[in-house]
Amino acid sequence: MKGIKKIWQWSRKYVWLILFIVFLSTILQWLYAYLPLFVQYVFGRLGYASGSGADLPGFLLKWYDGIDDTITCLLIVGASMIVLQAVRSVMRFMDNYFQGALSHYIGFDMRTKIYDHVMDLSFSYHNHSDIGDLIQRSTSDVDQTSTFISSQIPGLIDIFVTVFIGAYRVFRISPTLMWVSLISVPFTAISSIIYFRYCNKAFQKIEKSESKMTTIIQENVNSSRVVRAFSNEKYEFEKMDKANKDYTKKNGKFNTVMAVFWGISDFIVFLQYALTMSVGIFLARDGILNAADIVAALLLMGMLIWPMRGLGRIIASFGKASVAANRIDEMLSEPVEYEINGTEKPTILGNIEFKNVAFKFDDDTKHLLNDISFQIKAGQTVAIVGKTGSGKSTICNLLTRMLEIDSGDILIDGVSIKNIEKKHLRKNIKMVLQDPFLFSKTVYDNIAISDSSLPTERIYEAAKMAYIHQEVMKFDKGYKTIVGEKGTTLSGGQKQRVAIARMLVNDSNVIIFDDSLSALDTKTDLMIRKALKEKSKDKTMIIITHRSTTAKEADVIIVLENGKVAQIGKHEELVNQVGLYKELWGIQGELEEEFSQVLKEGK
Repeated sequence: MKGIKKIWQWSRKYVWLILFIVFLSTILQWLYAYLPLFVQYVFGRLGYASGSGADLPGFLLKWYDGIDDTITCLLIVGASMIVLQAVRSVMRFMDNYFQGALSHYIGFDMRTKIYDHVMDLSFSYHNHSDIGDLIQRSTSDVDQTSTFISSQIPGLIDIFVTVFIGAYRVFRISPTLMWVSLISVPFTAISSIIYFRYCNKAFQKIEKSESKMTTIIQENVNSSRVVRAFSNEKYEFEKMDKANKDYTKKNGKFNTVMAVFWGISDFIVFLQYALTMSVGIFLARDGILNAADIVAALLLMGMLIWPMRGLGRIIASFGKASVAANRIDEMLSEPVEYEINGTEKPTILGNIEFKNVAFKFDDDTKHLLNDISFQIKAGQTVAIVGKTGSGKSTICNLLTRMLEIDSGDILIDGVSIKNIEKKHLRKNIKMVLQDPFLFSKTVYDNIAISDSSLPTERIYEAAKMAYIHQEVMKFDKGYKTIVGEKGTTLSGGQKQRVAIARMLVNDSNVIIFDDSLSALDTKTDLMIRKALKEKSKDKTMIIITHRSTTAKEADVIIVLENGKVAQIGKHEELVNQVGLYKELWGIQGELEEEFSQVLKEGK
């Protein structure tokens, strides 16, 4: 019932189109039921029975009976059947066309809804989700559901319509034959229900197995260079082979059950035919029926038996569709991050204050950050340093509300971050990640991705500030060079500088570098920060770094240790204090000479 409810939610928008498809299918079956009656009339006209015994429309019988020449009459009857089939062909085309259109409409709605919802899901959700599974839910699960709604729901209604029409036509010939022809219907229906219950459970296992296999494929395609770098192809192949075998085994088991079901169904169908024919022979022997009646009844019996056999196929499709629809609903039931949002859109100048902020991840029992408090004034450059896992990147994610604080507060220009609209906040606080994602587009498109209408001069200026312009101009196609997926055709430093340029084209007063200068040499690092400081004097910069040489030039250095702020101050102050920063500086002291030389050169 849950599956039916979910499927109905997607289909109710197009209920009139579904009803029109059902109407076409009903007319098609009604017209098809006349074909055996034409055959019945032919047998009667050839002398096996009275031609007028056929249950054809009165005007046709009057027309046919008025033709004295039998051959001419039979040719006209044949032509009438051709015309009828031609009409049915046109209607069948319309039926298939509208079924295809319905499938596309529903598929479009589902993909749009899923994409919009996934894009609005929380940072935490994406961190804990398999991309392969999300892709499968957005593609194959959508296809399963939309196809079922467009073809199998009308098909299910068509089955009952066909059986009703067939039973009515057989009843007009012989009530006894009708009841005999319906003997197998209860058995077919019961077996189909049992088959559905099995299908539903089997498809849940198959979907999970396929999802796991898809995730492995997606991971290996994206990390092919890593796999080769560690010569790990054998392990990854074995992992894929294991997942593939598991999927094949589950699918094979289901196919075996399906083959048994269809085999039994076919056997029941042929038994039904034999029983109906036997009863028809006895009725003919007793003079109750003639040969024409028996032939017509046998032809019509297909409308009673084969549709019920097709019920198993539809039930199997429903099993797939209900599992797919539930998987989609599972994803759509996840709360979007904007359920918790602010309404204010203040002007963000860059004054930031953390007041007793605490945070822990949902899957952890221990707080990563405890009682974090510090202030950043507008226009300051602040470096945040600390050991790996100390929560440096988490602070940036809290500042952009990718993550929500557990307690305490964050104020931006005196306004609580909880009251600021998330999209407004992120529009005014730009962040460059350590591992930036570049799209499979041109260098120009990647830099201008936030606004394609930006003037070319602005794109070039941002690239120059990021010290990537000269290198791009050396490419064969310059800014029109296509970077590979995730920027694989660029070096790590080039990717980071393109990402920095992409951030710089936006006019934001707060800029965050989340260890995004780590792939750059000290000289380029300094030159970029110097250019930023010269052209963006009023901008607040937050730099997360492991480099003491990078942190040294900041106005304020914040040191994190054990989830707390251990030290705050300038380089000259902290380097003379006992603590983590002094230890880090001692380890990286040999770089000071290089840093000083770069500083003297000034470029």
